[in-house]
Amino acid sequence: MGFFIYYKRIIYKAFADGKYMKNKELEYPMKTIRVGILGVSGYTGREAFALLLKHPGVRLTYVAAHNTQGPVSEIYPEFLNRTTLVCHQYNIQDTIEKCDVVFLALPHTESMNVAPKLLKAGLKVIDLSADYRLKSSKVYETWYHKKHTDTKNLSKAIYGMPELFRQKIKGAAFVANPGCYPTAAILGLAPLISTRRDAQSIIVDAKSGVSGAGRKASIGLLAAEVNDNFKAYKVLSHQHLPEIEQYLSQLAGRSTKIHFVAHLLPITRGILNTMYVHLTDGITLNQVHSLYKKFYKMEPFVRLHPLGMQPEIKNVANTNFCDIGLAVSPDKKMVVVTSAIDNLVKGAAGQAVQNMNIMYGFNEVEGLL
Repeated sequence: MGFFIYYKRIIYKAFADGKYMKNKELEYPMKTIRVGILGVSGYTGREAFALLLKHPGVRLTYVAAHNTQGPVSEIYPEFLNRTTLVCHQYNIQDTIEKCDVVFLALPHTESMNVAPKLLKAGLKVIDLSADYRLKSSKVYETWYHKKHTDTKNLSKAIYGMPELFRQKIKGAAFVANPGCYPTAAILGLAPLISTRRDAQSIIVDAKSGVSGAGRKASIGLLAAEVNDNFKAYKVLSHQHLPEIEQYLSQLAGRSTKIHFVAHLLPITRGILNTMYVHLTDGITLNQVHSLYKKFYKMEPFVRLHPLGMQPEIKNVANTNFCDIGLAVSPDKKMVVVTSAIDNLVKGAAGQAVQNMNIMYGFNEVEGLL
């Protein structure tokens, strides 16, 4: 499935003065895959469309939505003269005939009605909803208030966090893309939780831009309600809590509980997490910084800040980076980890493209830098 094209890429070398000059020209084969997006009318679907449109190994062949139809360039005028694709009402047969891999940017509880049919037809699927992130159908039903109708594929879905599960993603046909809050939390805590058994009382204080709530009409999301305001919501009861605990427990090799509080920022995109971890045996700032530096040494999208610096949302907005900062209390028993991501990119569509790159053997950063 798919075919090969040859294209020329110009690689530029950046110099300190900000100028760029041509370094060398390469010509090499790249497989082109046919990609579809279901749910292109939402923020995540639009973000995925924008990223995939400029990916040299991708041919966007099918886009659909339940509540929006028509030329994509009319739905999103930013794509005028960049695409002739038309958004259709979702049709299973059209999807199967026109795609090799499908991004499901559907609301929670809807993907499980679609994914089984696509997988049965031999397509690869990257699901950006929460339908396959939790391995227990009972836990899913508790937090999402709907019976899971595709428990057979729960065990087949690979959790799509490349920094932790890259080898499994390479051979996957079905990827459950992580949530935005869990991405920032798990990447921020993974090095510490996986190596320190004395970690106690983990608090995740999370703040997100409004786009994290999705593209829908809601009084609480109106500009007049959000602007000049800041509030906590779903305190200790956010649906991303079990997802974070599930994978932190897997990393720790034991049950790991957290206290998670989400907040709504008066901005469009971005997440900043401030996380507090109490260590009974203590650790120095240099030790924890070395731990994180070693853990993420080879990761292209995780940036560890130098000592004394902290991440900011503006520095990760519209990128696939996760920036991490560290601090340690004077008694060396409290580690404060800050992590920042763009909730629509690294927290959703960008990470999904990163997973696709791994699944198909593309350069992992293709279409993301």
